[in-house]
Amino acid sequence: MSSAVTSGIAPFVLDERLATSCHRLGVFELCTVLLMNDASYPWFILVPQRPGVREIYELAEPDQLLLLHESVALGRALMATFCGDKLNVAALGNVVPQLHVHHIVRFAGDAAWPAPVWGKAPARPYSATELDVRVSALRPHLPAGFRPAVAG
Repeated sequence: MSSAVTSGIAPFVLDERLATSCHRLGVFELCTVLLMNDASYPWFILVPQRPGVREIYELAEPDQLLLLHESVALGRALMATFCGDKLNVAALGNVVPQLHVHHIVRFAGDAAWPAPVWGKAPARPYSATELDVRVSALRPHLPAGFRPAVAG
């Protein structure tokens, strides 16, 4: 029997809305790394793998610091890869209450600039080729602690 079952702690489960609207790329020590299925922007999401957490302050202090560390590492990798004009980082949770932190590389000429990306245009799903190109470009910039998702 797993420790989650014997201890009464619920296992981490990714919110279905994130699971269906994103590609799962892998994990850091704390967070699952997702890519929003909208090829209009390099749009990545960190989801701390802690059940029932809705806000950053609800994380234990070591996890708060780890989330910040992983967010900075992802942001650095995104800007090194995509050379954006701005990196938007936000944890809103109005639609999906599970704690998740958006990291969106923005360009002065993108379709939503300078406004937020939400609701500006319908999502443009990745083709298999676009997905491979975007992830392959990012992979060399991710820190050593990143573990890619197992295809399956």
